[in-house]
Amino acid sequence: MNLPNKITLSRIWLTFVMVVFLTMAIPWGKTLAFVTFGLAGLTDWWDGAVARRRGLISVFGQLMDPLADKILVSAALISFASLPQAVPAFKIVHQVVPAWIVIIIISREFLITGLRLLAAQKGRVLPAGRWGKHKMIWQTITIVTIMAGLSLQSDVLPVLLAGRPDGSERLHIFSHHFAYVAVYLAAWVGLLTVVSGVVYLRENRDVYMESV
Repeated sequence: MNLPNKITLSRIWLTFVMVVFLTMAIPWGKTLAFVTFGLAGLTDWWDGAVARRRGLISVFGQLMDPLADKILVSAALISFASLPQAVPAFKIVHQVVPAWIVIIIISREFLITGLRLLAAQKGRVLPAGRWGKHKMIWQTITIVTIMAGLSLQSDVLPVLLAGRPDGSERLHIFSHHFAYVAVYLAAWVGLLTVVSGVVYLRENRDVYMESV
């Protein structure tokens, strides 16, 4: 268990810490979850940098590094789907990210992981495709944006606006716009997820067609 692999495993531990901060009623919990997600993201860069610099690239690391990334992203999205988000203008409450979008994203990850395992049994390594890289970038942008919004909505703005006569109204306006930004970003990521999955399956259809 070398240093890069320990750093990779720490990302999984940080994921559970992030979920606790995000979903439990902890003072400044959303802000702490945002910081924890940032630290977990840094470990993704750190483990690779250390492994390359010290020549410690291992099969375990090659397997666990992308798996830890998927666990981190999936945990964040599932947590978003469990959090209620009010839209004051319409007096309705829904999830920060709709559950059906989360299901689509996670199902795609399971499907592509299964395809890569099938290819590995045949002695092939399937690299990430261009669409998959775009999807990952937008997933990160979406999660960071939503976490920043939750931090502002739940922790920062209530303190900054406390005592102002228009504080409650300003917070409602922010919540209204944040609700739409979160849903639109999630829908865009869901669409990219479907497109990238279809493209990846089509480009590598020989892998599963040979096994039918």
